[in-house]
Amino acid sequence: MNFNAERDSLTPWINSLPEDWHCSRIGNVADVLFSNVDKHTIDDEEPVRLCNYIDVYKNGRITQKLEFMEASAEKREIQKFQVQRGDVLSTKDSETPDDIAISALVDDDLPGVLCGYHLALMRPRSKNLYGPYLAWVHSSKRFRAQYEARAVGVTRFGLSQYAFRAARLPLPPLPEQKRIAAYLDASCAAIDAAVAAKRRQIETLAMLLHATLTQILKRGLKKEVVMKPSGEAWLDDIPSHWWMKRIKDIAQLKSGEGISAEEISAADQFPVYGGNGLRGYTSSFTHDGYFPLIGRQGALCGNINYASGKFWATEHAVVVTPLRQCDVMWLGEILRIMNLNQYSNAAAQPGLSVDRIKYLRLPVPPVEEQVAIARHIREANEKLTNLNSNLDEQVKSLTAYRKSLIHECVTGQRRVTDEDVKRAEAQWPSARNLQN
Repeated sequence: MNFNAERDSLTPWINSLPEDWHCSRIGNVADVLFSNVDKHTIDDEEPVRLCNYIDVYKNGRITQKLEFMEASAEKREIQKFQVQRGDVLSTKDSETPDDIAISALVDDDLPGVLCGYHLALMRPRSKNLYGPYLAWVHSSKRFRAQYEARAVGVTRFGLSQYAFRAARLPLPPLPEQKRIAAYLDASCAAIDAAVAAKRRQIETLAMLLHATLTQILKRGLKKEVVMKPSGEAWLDDIPSHWWMKRIKDIAQLKSGEGISAEEISAADQFPVYGGNGLRGYTSSFTHDGYFPLIGRQGALCGNINYASGKFWATEHAVVVTPLRQCDVMWLGEILRIMNLNQYSNAAAQPGLSVDRIKYLRLPVPPVEEQVAIARHIREANEKLTNLNSNLDEQVKSLTAYRKSLIHECVTGQRRVTDEDVKRAEAQWPSARNLQN
């Protein structure tokens, strides 16, 4: 592939840049440095603070609000790698080539803070390049395709200094760079606030549903009912016509059977359930029916899943089989609110003892109430799923629009005017209220 063909394949936007824009290699307008300042503290070196890989990866802006790691460095390292306002720091390696060159703008004066190891520092040295604009260009996934193509490695992929210096940068006139950065600052902040608000909505709905269903499972669906003490600290009073039973009195708890990883694949017929849910499929089954499953091993032991039809339960899943007429979903949900994880052992690999939890007591309503409670839970879960699906789609749409907006602005497909900036900045204060 010749140079022009390679360029066009990696940077197809070059051929559609506005006539008054230029295209330059980053190395022509910015210094690119690779830090070698490690995380050690050595007595005869100067104390410093390090901006490290994770600080850049998780934050679009490097500011005084971040807590930087304390370390030490030689004077020559301090002179060379002291970050300055307007610098752009970028990750130069990753486990996958499509997750590389994630960048952040140094947005404050940070005396004593150095660019740490595993990071590239890009510092505009030309009056034709504005640091915040350079940071926004690096937020474009399609711009970073150049880095993805040049990343080398097997288990971890890295970039050379040449890859950064050779990356081709769309370069509008400096006043337009400043307008683009200001417009994207306000517009993307508003989008981010909207996304955060919708995600909080999802969390709030889940918490409200959990609280409502917990109340129903403990007290039933009727608002007016005579109550009696349950005798359990976690439960308080229960309806007077309910019973307190040990789990072993209404259900059998039994771990599943061992199965090797080689026996599990995606191509077989019967699902395999482990301690945290579906693990894959196999050619035979251990159970046939509808059962709650309790996770038996690991940090999430005590979690509740359901299995139906023919399936294989591994030794890390406890199959709950009712011994008397009992609604399966009601049984699974009452076990869920009991928070069985609190009864796990404190070993390095937490686990539940079946012999211990089967003696725990739970409130048992008549079967017809169990069925009604289970029906209510299904309906409430279905409503929550639909609401969450709608909110998830809105988040996806906003996220896609943000990506598109950034790329359009930094490649000139959308020209940003002073009026655009004023409108975006005027809208941002009201959007900021979504964060509160």
